[in-house]
Amino acid sequence: MGPERIWWWMTRAYQRRIPLLPKLLKLVNYFIFRCITPPEAVIEKDLRLDHFGLCFVSHPNVTIGKGVRIYHGVTLASETWIGSPERIVIEDNVTIGVGASVIARSNTSLRIGEGAYIGAGAVVTKDVPAGAIMVGIPARPLEKKAVTE
Repeated sequence: MGPERIWWWMTRAYQRRIPLLPKLLKLVNYFIFRCITPPEAVIEKDLRLDHFGLCFVSHPNVTIGKGVRIYHGVTLASETWIGSPERIVIEDNVTIGVGASVIARSNTSLRIGEGAYIGAGAVVTKDVPAGAIMVGIPARPLEKKAVTE
């Protein structure tokens, strides 16, 4: 069982108001995988934390869609209080590369569109359109070059 499955069970226990189980599962994820996975997040069952999600950190105000793949060393941070209406929303089929950071600025939401790719080490601070490939610090879309024959 990987960290994403433990996280999924943790969020379900939190939603069902089972008292100590979310805290226990959070500790298990931290001590085994060094993941900081909050039970307040909303995630889908098929989330993949590749490389066991080592050193993955997430803010509680995060919603992660179906088919999302997140590599190790990724940070999902938000400059807002836990439980605020502002969220980081990662839509379906997004891939976030090694060491990338997604940071929602002070009391704002941030959305990563469906099918987007966030490159390794990229720092995302603004919304990402669906299907975009984002690279660099700060992250910017990778321009596609026309193929000539």
